[in-house]
Amino acid sequence: MATLLSLTSSFDNYNYSLHSTLFSPSKLPCPITFAPNLPGLRFRVSPGSKSRVFCESKTQEEQIRRCSPLLEKESLPSNGALVSDEWKAVPDIWSSSAEKYGDQVAVVDPYHDPPSTMTYKQLEQEILDFTEGLRVIGVKPEEKVALFADNSCRWLVADQGIMAMGAINVVRGSRSAVEELLHIYNHSESAGLVVDNPEFFNHLAGTFCSKATMRFIVLLWGEKSCLASDETQDLPIFSYKEIIELGRESRASRINSHDARQGCKYNIIGSEDIATIVYTSGTSGNPKGVMLTHKNILHQIDNLWDVVPTKAGDRFLSILPSWHAYERACEYFIFTHGVEQVYTTVRNLKDDLKNYQPHYLISVPLVYETLYRGIQKQISTSSTIRKLIALSFIKVSLAYMELKRIYEGLYVTANPKQPSYLVSMLDCLWARIIAAMLWPLHVLAKKLVYEKIHSAIGISKAGISGGGSLPMHIDKFFEAIGVTVQNGYGLTESSPVVAVRRPYCNVLGSVGHPIQHTEFEVVDSETGEVLPPGSKGIVKVRGPQVMKGYFKNPLATKQALDDDGWLDTGDIGWIAPHHSAGRSRRCGGVIVIEGRAKDTIVLSSGENVEPLEIEEAAMRSSLIQQIVVVGQDQRRLGAVIVPNKDEVLQAAKNSSIVDPDAADLGRDKMTGLLYEELSKWTSKCSFQVGPILVVDEPFTIDSGLMTPTMKIRRDRVLAQYKEEIANLYK
Repeated sequence: MATLLSLTSSFDNYNYSLHSTLFSPSKLPCPITFAPNLPGLRFRVSPGSKSRVFCESKTQEEQIRRCSPLLEKESLPSNGALVSDEWKAVPDIWSSSAEKYGDQVAVVDPYHDPPSTMTYKQLEQEILDFTEGLRVIGVKPEEKVALFADNSCRWLVADQGIMAMGAINVVRGSRSAVEELLHIYNHSESAGLVVDNPEFFNHLAGTFCSKATMRFIVLLWGEKSCLASDETQDLPIFSYKEIIELGRESRASRINSHDARQGCKYNIIGSEDIATIVYTSGTSGNPKGVMLTHKNILHQIDNLWDVVPTKAGDRFLSILPSWHAYERACEYFIFTHGVEQVYTTVRNLKDDLKNYQPHYLISVPLVYETLYRGIQKQISTSSTIRKLIALSFIKVSLAYMELKRIYEGLYVTANPKQPSYLVSMLDCLWARIIAAMLWPLHVLAKKLVYEKIHSAIGISKAGISGGGSLPMHIDKFFEAIGVTVQNGYGLTESSPVVAVRRPYCNVLGSVGHPIQHTEFEVVDSETGEVLPPGSKGIVKVRGPQVMKGYFKNPLATKQALDDDGWLDTGDIGWIAPHHSAGRSRRCGGVIVIEGRAKDTIVLSSGENVEPLEIEEAAMRSSLIQQIVVVGQDQRRLGAVIVPNKDEVLQAAKNSSIVDPDAADLGRDKMTGLLYEELSKWTSKCSFQVGPILVVDEPFTIDSGLMTPTMKIRRDRVLAQYKEEIANLYK
């Protein structure tokens, strides 16, 4: 018989590579037949088949196929009659979603060529075709496949396709350094590479082709003709469309062939099987490979609705890298509820917020800070009257919401001592009276100011913030203008969400209560003793979402996970004590995170300083673009500051430090102005900053001073400016 190579899995256990896919049909004068050392099997490339590989078999060998049971039930014997309705693997979600929401739009991807829109049914079929296409080109179950690409609908298809056939994807974005990507590829023992586009691969090719072993390459976007031919002449390369076409034809032949299905042995993917390896952002040292199982991720899918009560037809805007554990878990979750996801970019975020009016935005604190700065800049450039009115209304609303939190019992405190019932009653009564007086002005502010802001940014239901610390002034600002922001907490090692603020209990200054089936404890950093609520220590978590371990790193796994399943987060925090009355009566059990234990600065006096408090306060200034507080083993703190040069120059003109027509500001004047600004905004912090170093170049992902998830890499900043920082203290 001659069929499309859907029978590849029959020789999956043989060491055979299909280099025949390299041949161009135009160069094949006649069919070429390969005869590997397999009884009864020959493989033929036909010149008229667009490099299709065909299988000719005289004897039917038993095939072993790993599959996601619900997703591929149509291909199973008896049409999957023996498969239960319970999700065992992450890709199982697509079967039920396609059944419930088939013709509803699932994804909108407007910025790739071609722009793409897919319904739930189309997305399910695309994933099935990609899954089978990977089998056709020889990918085996449990093999690692590197997926280095940015967020797009095709990233999602590739991610789920790799998982659905029982392989393990190893994910990262295109903005990581080449050496870091090489380390991830080689350390993970990946067999092949699925890459974003030809331009990105050409950027990697010189290093990867000489230092990595790649069995195949798949391009998600772009044409193979754009690849650097010198680097790839000996590599099987497939476009996304070719993988889809191979998979579609192979699936059709299998579905129509009873013998093909009966001649297979089907192994179902188990919930404890590894689904993906996600390498940590690497804020210090080489990134570690976090092994997440299907069970880990399914816990997130099953338990996030309590946090984000979405409904079919809601619209999400996706800006975070899809490979990031936070974005990834949220995407899987929303697709089980019929949500429409729109992919955007940093450049297009402002326009897309206005045009698409998303119900939800899932992002990191930096995005909310950017929105905050944009709103503030819009207000500051308005006419004097408009500016005065807007700023006055915002002050009123900030005061109103502060009082509202008091009488609603949402004012978090670490103090375990509860006030008397009488004091609590008077406190709440006072807050209600003053809030009632401010309420008419707050309502007027909504009509005159905040409605315009809402029409510009959408986010009509909630913004979900995670992946870093949300500054308190940002939190309070969005609360004041009526945009709900729910702050959460998690780690790559916990798939990642472990705690989030609920819509009905949105306690500012916290990361909310633990999500279902998740436990927290706070321990003393030296003794390991479990501390009572309100006491600050190292945060530990335990639950079904906690990772299997670090890939090929048992020592790091042992350091992070104890024998009882507790994950040491490395973060400093506390659990809010329970009060039965007063302004904190609804805050009991919420988690408050104060920073990374390894970021703690120890001064020569022995005092411990958490730099995050100072950095968040400093970032309230429009003159400061980025800041890293320094001072380890010194007598006092210092700071490395990236200035917002336009704002600094304008402030200098307003203060008559330079002439109104000046185009630049001298270094000494800039440093003096920034020092005054820093002192003003950090005056209420526990520690003050002494000398400062002003640097011209921003900390960016491309420079290696930020992680792909937009966190500043402190250790690299300190290393890059080591001599200049040392000179600050001379």
